[in-house]
Order: sequence, then structure tokens, then C-alpha cells
Amino acid sequence: MSDKLIIFDTTLRDGEQSPGASMTRDEKVRIARQLERLKVDVIEAGFAASSNGDFDAVQLVAKTIKDSTVCSLARANDRDISRAAEALKGANSARIHTFIATSALHMEKKLRMTPDQVFEQAKQSVRFARNLVADIEFSPEDGYRSDPDFLCRVLEAVINEGATTINVPDTVGYGVPELYGNFIKSLRERIPNSDKAIWSVHCHNDLGMAVANSLAGVKIGGARQVECTINGLGERAGNCSLEEVVMAVKTRRDYFGLDLGIDTRHILAASRMVSQTTGFVVQPNKAVVGANAFAHASGIHQDGVLKARDTYEIMRAEDVGWSANKLVLGKLSGRNAFKQRLNELGVQLDSEAEINAAFARFKELADRKAEIFDEDILALVSDESVSQDKEQFAFVSLAQHSETGERPHARVVFTSGGHEIHSESDGNGPVDASLKAIEAHVQSGAEMVLYSVNAISGSTESQGEVTVRLQNSGRVVNGTGSDPDIVVASAKAYLSALNKLQSKADRVAAQG
Repeated sequence: MSDKLIIFDTTLRDGEQSPGASMTRDEKVRIARQLERLKVDVIEAGFAASSNGDFDAVQLVAKTIKDSTVCSLARANDRDISRAAEALKGANSARIHTFIATSALHMEKKLRMTPDQVFEQAKQSVRFARNLVADIEFSPEDGYRSDPDFLCRVLEAVINEGATTINVPDTVGYGVPELYGNFIKSLRERIPNSDKAIWSVHCHNDLGMAVANSLAGVKIGGARQVECTINGLGERAGNCSLEEVVMAVKTRRDYFGLDLGIDTRHILAASRMVSQTTGFVVQPNKAVVGANAFAHASGIHQDGVLKARDTYEIMRAEDVGWSANKLVLGKLSGRNAFKQRLNELGVQLDSEAEINAAFARFKELADRKAEIFDEDILALVSDESVSQDKEQFAFVSLAQHSETGERPHARVVFTSGGHEIHSESDGNGPVDASLKAIEAHVQSGAEMVLYSVNAISGSTESQGEVTVRLQNSGRVVNGTGSDPDIVVASAKAYLSALNKLQSKADRVAAQG
């Protein structure tokens, strides 16, 4: 059995299924590049057959990524599989991940197929895919709740047809570590050709055990691939968290005895990029990447860490990308220092023009904010990357008046289709007035389902990062904006969300 644990990241596919977490093509490429820096083994870039937008995203990721395997999800039918193969043509290393439900509940209620029909469909789909791509992963959806005898029959057949990876998902997060681990072990022992494929685990976090179940599948069940997402992003309660699995296996190598190809120094940058792109804030006490993950408030703990850091720290903060010296740049810093810090943070801009534009934004921010932190740089680069895309709306300026006892009033200037718009409105507060001023002209009719503010760093000088989630005609989008002025950040976020609503790229949620 191999001593290498394969990390399969599905942030761009399963993670994107979180309501409001859908990403544009360019956002997917930026995150895929960061995953490649992280040295993720397999990047599941999307579900190519679900929409033209997702096809384009998978295709561009496949052409861009050189070191990781790029994967597309496909239902067990010829159309989906052909579409996936077409999108993956430009990849250095390509994988098709095909799936069909095998639990009695799913077969009867969702698929309306008999077990024999599902068995034949699974075989035929893998046979068809194997003729298009050499690397084929098969997943029995809701596998953990499937009848073991039927599951063994299906999995033996698809391995015979050429499946190179067998993934057993706990689709609804029902598993318990010991039971799930033994379930994987039993399948491998009962299936005669189980040694012909790599076994994989894909666990959801509905009961808070996705990481524990995945690690049990590895330790007890002998799985050698874990499917996970950055920050545990995913629908409902999320997926197995990449950073937690990776650091558990690395920190407790004495127990797991497994090697990893991951460059853990890029974990934090990946976490921040996914959080800023999707608007899903990382909780402060989140393991590995939370703001408090390496903070010590207790006097006893602080004393111990000062004497010997391993008294209370089992990992080094710098090993996952935390910097002991967060203050990096100021208003007198030059372009080369800025460019060097971008490289240290794992940020790759494609052209000198993009670097120059980001540096101009940095200088503008430095004039308004004395101390520039890593988080500030990542936020302004994220904003700059978004602004490179063709937008219907763009922020120009804002003025607002708010006084106790008087109704707040805001005047907002923004561009619409290249034309400058001046709009104003009253509101219940300065943020409400500003967003109403924008909506008075745009008249999108969208419902705001989330408004959240997150301080990027830890002082009153901090930039505020605002997430606005809008819903219109069944479509849910996130917009993010950052600025030292929270009202301005709110207006930027609202315009960002409106731009996504204007996009014609349709999104169809995958299954899995």
C-alpha cells in the first residue's frame, strides 16, 4: 500500500455549491493557481456539463494548471462525460470523475431506476470515459448508505471497466469515524480487484465529523485519497477541511505514517483567497487558519509559550503561512518592495499593467492608512483582480451625512456601462442610504439575503471587508468590497454583486 496520501481539492466544484459561493471563471483560475502553489495533487475544477460558464472555467483551468491533475465531474451518461473530456483537452494531466447514486433511497426516489439499471449505467459510463481519458474516478453517490452487497457488485464491475480511483462518499454526513472507516475496510476486503484502484473518501460535515471520518477512512479503511475543500467550504455544513486533514497527517505522522506533497506554507494564503472570493468569513477559532488559531490569551499559556513554544503549540504558525511580523509596508515603500511582498504572499499577477494598477491602489491606501498589513494587500489585489473583468458598474465616489436625530443621506457616483451616474437617497443609516441610492438608478429588484462586515486586521484603522449577497430570479450571488470607510466598502460590495447578477453565465448546481 502506498505511503503517499493524495489530496483531491474540490473547492471549485463541491465548495462552489454553497449558496452564494458561485465563482466567475477568472476567480476559479486564480484559486486554481493558488492550489497549484499549495501542490494539491488533484484539482476538481467544476462540472463541465452543468453550464457553458462552468465548461469555460474547467477548460481555462485545464489549460492554465501544469503541475496538478485537473478533474471535471460528470454524471454517468455519455453527454456529461463527453463534455468533461472536451473541457479537459488542454490539461497536462486530466481526470474524469463520474458518479451515479447507489443507495436504495436515491435509486428509487431520485433516479427512478432499478439496481440492475444503475449497475449497467455505472459500467457503461466508466467504459465510455476510459476510452477518452486514462484517469477515471468513480463515485457511488450516497455510497455510505448503500447496501454493501450491491455496492461491492458495482465497484468490482467499474474497476474491471478501468476506474483508477474509487471514491466512497458520505454524501449526507451520516458517518461516524469508526463505522465509516470499517465500512471502507470491508469493501476493500470483499472486492477481489480492490487493489487495482486507489480508494478515496469524500465526507460531508453535517454532524461535524467530516475530518474525523475522512481520517478514519484513511487509517482504518486504507484509503489513500482524501477529497476536501479550503476552509471546509461546501453546501449545508460544508465538506472535509483541507487544512485540517493536511496538518493532522503532517503533525501526527507518528500515527498515520503517510507522506504528503502539500507545501503547507501556502495554506493561509489559499484560505484568505477563498474567503475573500466567496464572502464566507473564516471563524476566528477555526483550526489552522482562524485568526485565533495560534493566539494565547491565558497567562499560563503565554508564560509556557515564551519559555518553550511546544508547551502549547503542536504546529509552527509559520509552517502554514502565518507571519510573525504582519506589518510589511507603508506609504514610503517602493514598487519593488510591493512586488516582492506579493510574491511572498503567493499572489501572481499576469502582467506589469496589473502590478502597476495594484501598486497605485496600494499607494492610495497608504495615504489613508498608516500601516499596511498582509490582509490589506490581499484585499486590494482581490479588488484589483475583480476590476480587471468587464463590469457593468464601477464605484467612483461617495458622500454621506449622518447625524443623531436626523435621517442619514448619501450621494453616490458610479459608472454604468461607461457613463457616470450621480444618485442620492435617504436611509435608516449611511449604509442603507448609500445602497438605496445605487438601487434607485439600477432598479435590479434583487433581494439582499446577507450583509456582513469583517475587519481585515485588528485595529480601528483596519480596512473593513463587506460581503453583500443578493438573490434575484432564483440566482444567488456574492459581492465583496474593502475600504477603510465601511460605507464605501458597502457600496463597492453592492456594485460587485450587481455585476455578477448582470453576468450571463448560468450556474446549475451539481450533485455529489
